[in-house]
Amino acid sequence: MENEINVADRENIRQRYLRVDTSNVADVLDNLNVPNQGLAPEFTPFPADAGQLAGWAYTIRGQNTPFPMGGDADKMAACQGVSAGDITVWSGDGDGTCYFGELIAIGMKERGSVGALVDGGIRDVRWLKKQEFPVFARYRSPVQSIARWKVNGCQVPVFLRGATVKFVTVNPGDFILADEDGAIIIPHHLVVQVLEEAERLTNIEVAIRSELAQGLSLSEALKKFGHV
Repeated sequence: MENEINVADRENIRQRYLRVDTSNVADVLDNLNVPNQGLAPEFTPFPADAGQLAGWAYTIRGQNTPFPMGGDADKMAACQGVSAGDITVWSGDGDGTCYFGELIAIGMKERGSVGALVDGGIRDVRWLKKQEFPVFARYRSPVQSIARWKVNGCQVPVFLRGATVKFVTVNPGDFILADEDGAIIIPHHLVVQVLEEAERLTNIEVAIRSELAQGLSLSEALKKFGHV
């Protein structure tokens, strides 16, 4: 799908997703019989007020691999293909170490990336806040990846810890949405369909909240609008 959508349409879709909630997206995916796309509850925003994450998956995979100090050229090479509207998705074994920090965030931001999703550790949280670069990750750690955790692939399917299954597959070009309720992955072939239905549910919820504020009871609202 990524190859079928031009740059302007990609950004339009991304902006529209920023106006819907992960909860509605999850409900839509359930109705489409794609029920296991939510990520584990450990994925949280860093800093806590980082805001929403919405963008196209650019996947990066790594593993625990002892190697000499002096940088990680493979990690930098893997990031070269990141483009506007992308979210870098970091995966692989390496618990305890940091995969992502301030300097990578600066480089990704220069390329137009709109955030990062990290199934592992991050650091430089204070400086990420100053960069206004949203990151959702499982934990923070001051321990760098250099000499410990090495990138071994990019733009390949990766596996992130899931909410209802052990792992959720993320393919390049899938869509990522994360907010206060958590993070969810929308398969690339369903991105537009899920968005349109999530927008419909959002409009219904806005109408319900408006009428409740005007005195309509919840039972009356459910009779009028149905279950959402």
